[in-house]
This record gives sequence, C-alpha cells and structure tokens, in this order.
Amino acid sequence: MERGWRLLLVAVALSATGCGDAAPKGAEVRPVRTIVVEPRPIDDDRSAVGEVRPRYEADLGFRVAGKVVSRTVDVGVSVKKGDLLARLDEQDYRNKLKSAEADIMAAEAVLTEAKGAEDRLRQLLATGTTTRANYDAAVKNLRSAEAKLDSAKAALELGRDQLSYAELRADVDGIVTAVGAESGQVVNVGQMIVRLARPNDKDAVFAIAESAFRERPAQPPEIVVSLLSNPNMSTDAVVREISPVADPATRTYQVKATLKNPPDQMRFGSSVLGRLKGSTAPVIVLPGSALFEKGGQPAVWLVDPAKGSVALRAVVVVRYETDRVIVGDGLAKGDIVVTAGVNRLRENQQVRLAEGAAK
Repeated sequence: MERGWRLLLVAVALSATGCGDAAPKGAEVRPVRTIVVEPRPIDDDRSAVGEVRPRYEADLGFRVAGKVVSRTVDVGVSVKKGDLLARLDEQDYRNKLKSAEADIMAAEAVLTEAKGAEDRLRQLLATGTTTRANYDAAVKNLRSAEAKLDSAKAALELGRDQLSYAELRADVDGIVTAVGAESGQVVNVGQMIVRLARPNDKDAVFAIAESAFRERPAQPPEIVVSLLSNPNMSTDAVVREISPVADPATRTYQVKATLKNPPDQMRFGSSVLGRLKGSTAPVIVLPGSALFEKGGQPAVWLVDPAKGSVALRAVVVVRYETDRVIVGDGLAKGDIVVTAGVNRLRENQQVRLAEGAAK
C-alpha cells in the first residue's frame, strides 16, 4: 500500500514537470534610455596654467669696468627713461680724460710748429734757397702732426664717453625686476646690474605638453587668460611664439601669448589660466554612462529600431572627460546609442525606450 502511494506521488511530480516545460516563456524586454548621434562642435577644452612675464626685458650693465659706489634702485621700482640706476667710481676715468686733454694741447703745439716750418721752407723753396728734400720732410712732419692731433681728439672723445659710461641710466620707462650688484662690488664690462622690463608689454607664458598639440593652426590662435586667484579678471591674448624644441627636463614646449590690454592686477609673476578661444570641429559626444567594454576595448550598444533589439559596436574614444567622452570613430550620424542600462544588455536583447528617453 505504501509503495503504491509513493508511485502515485512520483507520477504527479513528473506530470507537473512536463507541464512546466511545455509552457512557453515570453522574451524579456528591457527598458533603456538612448541618444541619437549628432556630431556638433564643442568649446575647446584645452587649458594650461602659466605666469605673466614681461615681453621686453633687458639686463643693463656698465660699458666699462669699475667699482660700484651706488645703486639707486631696488626690485619693483618704476623708473623713467634717463633715470640714474647705478654709478661707478669715476676717478680713473676723470684722470684718463685729463690725460687726453693734455695730449690735445701737446698735439696742437706740435701742429703749430710743423705748420710754421712748412710755410718757411715753402717760401725758401720758391727762391731756391733750400732743397726739395728739406721741404718734403717739413710736409711729412706737418701731416704727422695733423694725424696725431686727430688721434688725440679721438682719445678725448673716448675719455668723455668712458666717463659718461660710469653712470648707468634707464634707456626706456620700465620696472626693475632684478638687481645683480651692490655698492662696493667690482664689476666687469656688461655684467648685469639691473634687469629692466617694460610695464605695458606683457606675455602669458605656458609649458605645454606635446599631447596638447592636436594640430598646428594656420593662424596664431587666440586664448582667454584669467587670474588663478580671481577668475573674473580676464583678458584676451594671442599666441605669438611656440618653441620648436622641447625642454630637456620636462619635455614640454614653451608657449608665449601676448596679452591684449591686461588689467593692472595681472602683475609680473602672477599665475594665470589660459584657455583656447573658440570651438572644435564637429565631434560625437556621449555621456560616460553609454560606454561598455568588449574585449578590453570601449564599445556602445546600438538600437536597431526595426527589430527593437540592440547590438554591440566597438568605438574609438579620443579623450575622456569628467562626465562625457569624445568619440572619434565607430559611430555615424543618426545611430541610436543606449545611455542607461548598458550593463544588463546582451546581443540581440529586445529593448523598449524608457519613459522620457531621448529618441
């Protein structure tokens, strides 16, 4: 009897199992959000941090050697053209000037004597009282005296110049950005005493990585430069120089941009942010949530509107940003890309647009 009940239970279980297999199960349809691919230009996001530097900056030094007796300016001082910056001990150059003046007087005396001798011998030669050789010697002495006087005059001018070179004066209006000597120091010819920068000509200088140069523009690009400490303080600038050689240590390229009407707050040495002004060529922009992975490579799910299913498409990502990606290849205008629910999809998965999804 007990065995009969057991057979009956087994039969009922088998019957239930067979009925479950026979019942068809409908295909799963998942809701997704999508976006239609539409290439469009976007604001160029390339930016860099740099600093404000003078466009024109010169190291000023004495044109003669000597001992510095005074330096009248310090770093940060504004000077006008002709202002005194530093002075050397002038005693040696005053002595040279006096020596040159004495040489002038001696040369003039010799020239006066030579002129008198030449005049007398010329008259004697006319009367036949002297020889041609004596007269020629007088003429030679006269020419030599004239040359010595010219040389003495040149030495006098040189002495005056050297005496004036003992004073270092500003050749333009500017701001002192550095000093290289103190009072009492002996300096050589051309040694930097004061570094002078023109205040109204400013550059923004950046160190740019090679990867930032996506293409070489035909025209100098314009940028917007703003203070890091105050982003509301900004001005336009145009790139005027791109170094052809990378820095050997940092492997970056120096880029200089001339500031147009910079505000007074953009002082030399200020940190600034430079951003390219304008838009890129049309590109495909997708939200970061649209990316999937296929064989370790980026991919996206495309919706086939006729079949109502999805298929995986590999893409080439140009760059990743905070909340979006820029796709360079793999998609075409009009493609429908899934932007939400990508991790739950499979090939040929039936989908439907979620409420509010972009079409």
